[in-house]
Amino acid sequence: MIYLLEDDNSIRDLVLYTLNGQGMEAQGFALPSAFWQAMEAETPTLVLLDIMLPEEDGLTILKKLRAGAKTARLPVILLTAKSTEYDKVLGLDGGADDYVAKPFGMMELLSRIRALLRRTGTQEDAELRDGTLRIIPAQHLVQVDGQEVALTQKEFELLCLLLRAPGTVFSREQLIEQVWGYAFIGETRTVDVHVRTLRQKLGAAGDCIETVRGYGYKLRAAE
Repeated sequence: MIYLLEDDNSIRDLVLYTLNGQGMEAQGFALPSAFWQAMEAETPTLVLLDIMLPEEDGLTILKKLRAGAKTARLPVILLTAKSTEYDKVLGLDGGADDYVAKPFGMMELLSRIRALLRRTGTQEDAELRDGTLRIIPAQHLVQVDGQEVALTQKEFELLCLLLRAPGTVFSREQLIEQVWGYAFIGETRTVDVHVRTLRQKLGAAGDCIETVRGYGYKLRAAE
């Protein structure tokens, strides 16, 4: 479980949508009081923490987490509009494990989360499979029938996203947000081009990516 404490509704909704879409269970809070109440019920595996909050600021919350016996080593990533070197040093010296300045892309945030979870001993997605298709995300390795297939970074991220949620239908706009980042500006046809190239590179294994006419794409659900 990942907890997100962020009072900006649009940012909170987008981050939660992305995390849950990637198979990461996540819960968001607008107020520190609600966050602390949830902490009493369940300790998460990681916390995404805004600095500028109502009731009490993020650095104060971080200090309390580090002082607690159960949360002293809890992984924490600060999310904040304060991006000067001084602010970053202040946050890291205060006990944060990482620092992401706003605005940020969703794929960058996901990468930071996965890297931190790896460093703290939580491994995710050691291997993804669908028929003859095999992916080892940590090694950026893609194989079909045991033969390695070279993909671009975006093709790789797109394929991993689909494989992590078989049967889930993603619109082109959702894929743009989650693979290219919400700040990406461009035609949604970019997705179609990447899917077409991906299918060509994967050969027969590429048939697992199904088109949902007039909407987007999905990975076929396991029978």
